[in-house]
Amino acid sequence: MGKAALVTPLYISVAWTLMVSYQLFTQTAVTTVTENIKEFWPSIGTWLVTRMDMLVFIHAFAWVFLLSSAIPSVILGKGRGVLVQFFVCLTLTFSAFIVQDILITYGGGLFDQIFSLSVLFRNPFLATGYLAMPYVLMLAFDVHSRRKQKKKEKIENITNAYLEDAAEANENIQEEEYTY
Repeated sequence: MGKAALVTPLYISVAWTLMVSYQLFTQTAVTTVTENIKEFWPSIGTWLVTRMDMLVFIHAFAWVFLLSSAIPSVILGKGRGVLVQFFVCLTLTFSAFIVQDILITYGGGLFDQIFSLSVLFRNPFLATGYLAMPYVLMLAFDVHSRRKQKKKEKIENITNAYLEDAAEANENIQEEEYTY
């Protein structure tokens, strides 16, 4: 419990930062990647440009999905309730919107400095990496989870085999005692 109390603020801070960043930078990253695709494949690029809102939604959804799945799982553990997870996600999302509005309204120069980072996402490689990051993280979490499950099953199989051998040995000992 002590470790969770120390690590939880870090996870919430990271989640909040990523929630704000996807709102600020996803549009720029999608536009950059789409424009670069349009240079190499004009027909596909034009088709993607006409569906820009859908592309932004999909990539923003990937960030929200990743954060709403991974962060509460890490903070609350696997035995979390659906309502608790909903409120953690709602709080993260709501705080991201509130802070973004506060920065726009009162931050002035600070918001401009933060938003100026979107220039980084005009680089097609950084934009592609940014857009791919939630998918890579989801894949990594999935692979890690599967490896952990296989390891757990292997330990259970070894334990069960040991218990069966011990039970069989105990039966053999009892049978030998009755024969004397």
